[in-house]
Amino acid sequence: MDLLSPYPPGWGGTLLVGAASTIAISAGAFLIGILLGTGGALGKLSGNRPLGLLLNVYTTAIRAIPELILIVGLYYAGMDGLNRLLAGLKLPAIEVNGFVVAVVVLGFVQGAYMTEVLRGAILAIPVGQIDAAKAFGMGPMLRFRRVILPALLPNALPGLANLWMSVTKDSALVAVVGYQELALATRLAGASTKHYFIFFLASALLYLALTLVSNIVFNLIERHVRRGQPKPA
Repeated sequence: MDLLSPYPPGWGGTLLVGAASTIAISAGAFLIGILLGTGGALGKLSGNRPLGLLLNVYTTAIRAIPELILIVGLYYAGMDGLNRLLAGLKLPAIEVNGFVVAVVVLGFVQGAYMTEVLRGAILAIPVGQIDAAKAFGMGPMLRFRRVILPALLPNALPGLANLWMSVTKDSALVAVVGYQELALATRLAGASTKHYFIFFLASALLYLALTLVSNIVFNLIERHVRRGQPKPA
């Protein structure tokens, strides 16, 4: 158990820091995904054909390309192209760390999936509720806040919960750009001590704990947004 001590020479502290990084990456990407997904869902349902076509390309392409390729492409090819452009403008080169790349890329991917989850949830809202809001003279923003959002959340939460679970695991992909989260910390600890089983088991338990806590949180949120609704049989 000394290997899992939070103090050197134990690696427990490194694993906990990695777990905190995993949560931070996942939370940032999830938030970006919600913002992009909300805008994407409303854009697809707006009736604007060029915007709808553009969003269809976005959701189809992003869901087709593996996250690993997107992360590597943005970090290496994207940064190289940006710095070449800056050099041409006689501006200093910049370097973006792995955390920012991970949050942005995973958030961009999450946005594509959330667009479809939220679009489906909005389509499940009875049309009469939206028509009634329009009849009362509610503008688009007020209508979204007072009618659409409360009605879509119960339908969207199961899908959003699945996407949260997915992004906590996808965060391990940022190891390819050298940013240390839980998966990379686990590999480093195992490689340094040769006790791979212990550290991968500890890592699995941390991921499991994160999943269990997330389930509790989403269940509480779902219970709150479904208050007043009849319970399913």
